[in-house]
Amino acid sequence: MAKIIEDLQTNSVTGWLDEHAQKLEHWSTEIWNYAELGLHEFKSSKLLADQLENEGFTIEMGVAGMPTAFVATWGTGGPVVGILGEYDALPGLSQKLVAKKEPVIEDANGHGCGHNIYGVAAAGGAIAAKNYMQKEGIAGTIKFYGCPAEETLVGKVFMAREGVFNDADVCLTWHPNSINSLWASSSLAMNSVKFNFYGKSAHAAANPETGRSALKAAQLMDIGVNFLREHLIDEIRIHSTITNGGGGPNVVPDKSQIWYYIRAPHRSEVEETYEKLINIAKGAALMTGTEYDIDFITGCYEMIPNKVLESVLFTNMEKVGAPSFDDDDIKFAEELTETFDKGMKEVVVKTSGAPSELLKKVLHDEVIAPYDKGKCMSGSTDVADVSWNIPTAQFTTACAPIGTPGHSWQNVASVGSAIGKKGMLSAAKIIGLSVVELMEDDNIIAQAKEEFDAEMKQKGGYISPLPEQLKPPVPAVPAV
Repeated sequence: MAKIIEDLQTNSVTGWLDEHAQKLEHWSTEIWNYAELGLHEFKSSKLLADQLENEGFTIEMGVAGMPTAFVATWGTGGPVVGILGEYDALPGLSQKLVAKKEPVIEDANGHGCGHNIYGVAAAGGAIAAKNYMQKEGIAGTIKFYGCPAEETLVGKVFMAREGVFNDADVCLTWHPNSINSLWASSSLAMNSVKFNFYGKSAHAAANPETGRSALKAAQLMDIGVNFLREHLIDEIRIHSTITNGGGGPNVVPDKSQIWYYIRAPHRSEVEETYEKLINIAKGAALMTGTEYDIDFITGCYEMIPNKVLESVLFTNMEKVGAPSFDDDDIKFAEELTETFDKGMKEVVVKTSGAPSELLKKVLHDEVIAPYDKGKCMSGSTDVADVSWNIPTAQFTTACAPIGTPGHSWQNVASVGSAIGKKGMLSAAKIIGLSVVELMEDDNIIAQAKEEFDAEMKQKGGYISPLPEQLKPPVPAVPAV
């Protein structure tokens, strides 16, 4: 009997997605073409919200003070299963669907991280699960969280501060990748902070002694930060750019700005390092006779993967299997791979921690056990802040050739092609099946919560990294 029920779930959920695959592909192409930056995703978020509303979901737009953030809800009562969706693009990565660097529009945006298929797969899985629950009369609530501005680590952090995720029991998500597996690693916590210095302008040749150089303050701060590095643990990363250094060398600059990302394996390490940078800024201001203030942009925690939910996702990954790539997909993948810099494929695979035997493949055609458990990836994600509020787990599917560098034009071409769309469809099936499994077995959710509670007891719980008065940096809403 259990096998019959399992087959019914699989056929109903995956069958709906196969039947509506072209519709999902169309949505992903539209969002790929929109290529809207974080907090500007007006068309992309509307497309997903409209499609979910057409399927019976209730839509709440503009959550947490962000016009492109939304929550789509269907069902009644518990359990409540959340699904994350993203849809923001990256600047300067416009690219045609060809295996050579050729922008659609020079210097325009492009989906170098695959968020055009990320949000669509999540929405497709939510709708497929909803249809099965409706047909079988299963109680429970699905919440799709439309999350803007992941690339700038803004969306989910502000949503978490406002408690947007707190009414869900668990949360599932995925991310486009070149490998079919769980995303079982942690991530780096981070602060994004701008230090502004204010001095006094003067003629740089005639009377420089009357000036106070804000640029020198920024430069001295960066020198201080460089000397600090010797006294930090190896895993901490601090990167910076001077975003305002003055208008010309013949004028002593009265304003300057230096922007820092501070990353570390744990939130506490980020906060300790941030305090040290503030002290360095104070010293730089004293040395130059300038003043300073701070623009805190955003911050995030490190990821806490939930092992109970990972087990659910991986079971359904094995059930769905890898995307079915054809000869045309393999040919395009080979052409893209030929454009990689020498050694790039090896570097990308090694950095990810994936098995080296994958280097022999062009496209990943199997589901493999997680290879990153207990590790910390070299980047940051605001999914982490969700994982500090409710049990959360994520996986990846092959949507690009193995070794494709992230945030590259090759990635843009991949996720807009049939390769990305096939990976997207697999992800939608895994999400849909996992939602149904959780809805029909409260024990799994209870176990996931027990694991989460134990983690929080050890770590001390979530305190938003954002200053209380800080508002999301939303742009003006475009005229209709």
